[in-house]
Amino acid sequence: MPHTFTLDASVSTPPFEQLRVQVIDAVRDGSLVPGDKMPTVRNLAAELGIAANTVARAYRELERDDVIETRGRNGTFVSAVGDPTHQQAQLAAVAYADRVKSLGIPADDALSIVTAALGIRA
Repeated sequence: MPHTFTLDASVSTPPFEQLRVQVIDAVRDGSLVPGDKMPTVRNLAAELGIAANTVARAYRELERDDVIETRGRNGTFVSAVGDPTHQQAQLAAVAYADRVKSLGIPADDALSIVTAALGIRA
């Protein structure tokens, strides 16, 4: 289920900054994970009732801070974060998650496979 963003017109914080902070918070709390596709600028602007330039500014700042990355025509995605070793682990986890989903393996089974591969006894 896609993450939902909201703006509060009653606060003095500019809309682009509210959006930027919400994306960062969602990444920190795990509701957005590396590899998640972000809404297009136009779609998110329409959903929030704001100008596309406002969303574009938030995305530019998030990209500058390596929170999101644009992959050309494929869209904008949540970036792998942290030190390079952690980034590689995150990318491998995203690839694994994508593969087990495509195979129709339930999440509990996929986690059990990872646990066994790491040598962790349940």
